[in-house]
Amino acid sequence: MTALPGETPGTVGTDTPQDTVSPPEAGVEGPEHAEAPDASDAPDAPDASDTPDPSDAPGAPDASEGVESSGTPADADDDARGDAEAEADADADADAAPAEAAPAVELSEAQAELAAQRELRERIEKRKAEKAAPIAAGTGLSGTAADLLAAVRAVESGEKAGTAFFDRPAATPASRRPAPAAAQPTRTSAPEAAPTARPATPEALDAVRAVLAEGGAPEALARPAVGALGEQAAELLRTDPWQLLSVPGVRPEQADGFARALLGADCGPDDGRRTAALVGWLLERAALQGHTALDAEAVRTALAERAVGDPDAAVRDAVEKGVALVFQEGDEPSADDAGAADSDGETDEADVAREPVQVLLGLDRYALAEESLADGLARLVNACEKAADWAEAAAAAPGPSAAELIRTTAAAGLVAHSGGEAARAEPAALIAAARGLGLRALGATHSEDGRRRLAAATGDPDTAVTLSGLLSGAQGPGRDEDGALALDLLVVLDAPQLDVEGAAVLVEALADGARLVLSGDPGVLGSAGAGRVFADVLASHACPQVVSRTPDPGPIGELVSGIGIGELNQVDAPGKEVVIVPVRDAGEAVHRTVQLVADSVPRAFGIPAEETQVITVGHGGAAGTRALNEALKQRLNPGPGRFGGFDPGDRVVHVPAPGRAVPGVVLSADAEGLRLDCGGVPVVVPQERVESSVRHGWALSAHQAAGMRWPAAVVVLPGDAAQGLSRPWVYTAFGRGERHLSVVHGVDQALPHAVAQVPAQERTTRLRPLLEALPTPDAAS
Repeated sequence: MTALPGETPGTVGTDTPQDTVSPPEAGVEGPEHAEAPDASDAPDAPDASDTPDPSDAPGAPDASEGVESSGTPADADDDARGDAEAEADADADADAAPAEAAPAVELSEAQAELAAQRELRERIEKRKAEKAAPIAAGTGLSGTAADLLAAVRAVESGEKAGTAFFDRPAATPASRRPAPAAAQPTRTSAPEAAPTARPATPEALDAVRAVLAEGGAPEALARPAVGALGEQAAELLRTDPWQLLSVPGVRPEQADGFARALLGADCGPDDGRRTAALVGWLLERAALQGHTALDAEAVRTALAERAVGDPDAAVRDAVEKGVALVFQEGDEPSADDAGAADSDGETDEADVAREPVQVLLGLDRYALAEESLADGLARLVNACEKAADWAEAAAAAPGPSAAELIRTTAAAGLVAHSGGEAARAEPAALIAAARGLGLRALGATHSEDGRRRLAAATGDPDTAVTLSGLLSGAQGPGRDEDGALALDLLVVLDAPQLDVEGAAVLVEALADGARLVLSGDPGVLGSAGAGRVFADVLASHACPQVVSRTPDPGPIGELVSGIGIGELNQVDAPGKEVVIVPVRDAGEAVHRTVQLVADSVPRAFGIPAEETQVITVGHGGAAGTRALNEALKQRLNPGPGRFGGFDPGDRVVHVPAPGRAVPGVVLSADAEGLRLDCGGVPVVVPQERVESSVRHGWALSAHQAAGMRWPAAVVVLPGDAAQGLSRPWVYTAFGRGERHLSVVHGVDQALPHAVAQVPAQERTTRLRPLLEALPTPDAAS
């Protein structure tokens, strides 16, 4: 690799390497290492790698391929092997009984908000119809796809009744736009309570246990099955055993064995219940990889590999049952085009097939979110008053890029702003300028750390909120009389972390005439949820774009900027801002990491251990987050783990909802649950949720660390993590340190190869064509 400064061994730390850290004991590390009920009697237990860490991005190379995990359901966040293993396991023994799965995935805040939106669909449609320039939604659909979408909307609006394929319990959301009781929301200093799962009744659990035992499945699946399927889970599983695939961590091979045990000769590979469940499982798995839709041919291929005799019929049946929606992307050749002939009387087939039609399959929740988001963005573009005069504010901007952003925002309802870490000063200048003009302007970030940094840049703590706090009403100005956020301008930082459902909720909460600026670094890792909102907005050219010309300063900024364009350059770091620590194996990597955090970095740079963040590629393996967290706990905060594996002073990461990772510190525990301090915000995690939503946090994955920065970062690259590296991963991880970056380097040439040759994983989404099909402001007028 290209040499970086300090690449001589011992530049920082010279202790003798130690052996590989042994696996942690149960009850010490916390939820990842909690012992699971014995499922050894069930052959071919569900692969734990199939269920990623809920705080990680889908398809993340975070859980490095080839890195071993302990294989317990608590290790289900090792999604390293992803699709490669999924395909390799397709030929596994279908007689295997399902073993334990990860805890049931709860509805995220975004999903609950979207469920509430559906109850207000009639109101939304009425508002759209009253606009001077109505937006045509669903223009990319035709034939069966258009009919299906119309049917879905009829069900959502209450015009027709409908039954879902997976009979999950409905969310119980409050109104999406609650009428404010006062101009400012009531704030409370009481500790925030983490969301709790809907309790399952003992009767429902007993009934499910009986069915699972009859089918040879572990009783440990009872609670997640009720969480996924509702109180009628036992009845559903008895009549359709493949519904077990809706339980996280269960694979088709295990569901097949369960079905054969219950149904005997009455089931086969082409059973309609099986094929429909497989289509749903494939689409849900794709969503975990970040896709909002899948190519229909890819779905048919995957079905054929799972012994489905007629994949075409299986896909049609799944669409008819409402498991999936079908979309056609591109323009079909018209009858006139198909019959057109050249001068010699022959049809030019190249002309007819110039725009091939891509058929996509998707889940209705993502399809509706993308439709809603596209319509909402177009509403902001068309409803904004474009004649605002912000020339004086632009002239007073601190730099040319900030001035350009102010001028562009004055003339547009939607703006995309891109740049690195230093470019965050430009949205801050925009917010300050807008507030100086008397506008209600606010900046929103994805983390408490980002909120603090934005508040410091604007000089006013009231100008910065977190997205979760803004939407919940705990932060920000609250809602107006129509239920919309009382804002004239909202700037969303770290926009690449927006998933499609969260973005749809946010845009729908903005009033007509409000301005929205999406600001972020296109080079970082994408969102933890499905979709690629920021990238699709940029690619569609649906709004003006401002590219910052402000470079990131210092050796770390220079290094990261080079990585962003595919170059791993040597940088001059006279103050040892960047240090490389070569290692031979994972055991040495763990030893060097502990040494750096506990001794070398505090001694050389005055940065205490609690302000240094370790970032590694995977959760499993001899140098993954689990092994590193155990070693760091033993050194920095040893203890018996008396609070469910945690002790006061432990650094942790709390996952209140899928896709959100909130760093914190353990304070204490009592009957109410585990008490944390998350960036100055007290949080109480109920006892029943500690195991599934809290883990040690001295070491994080790059996806968990995205959007946050620390004074020092130690990036660990063990040799077995090479396959998990990509340019966005390296770019994100190396950019987390403000003053110092240490790289514990054991991947040899895999690092420069990843930077130069491994770009971001593509995600299949529909937002870009939906945005491209919408009318421009000029056309609408």
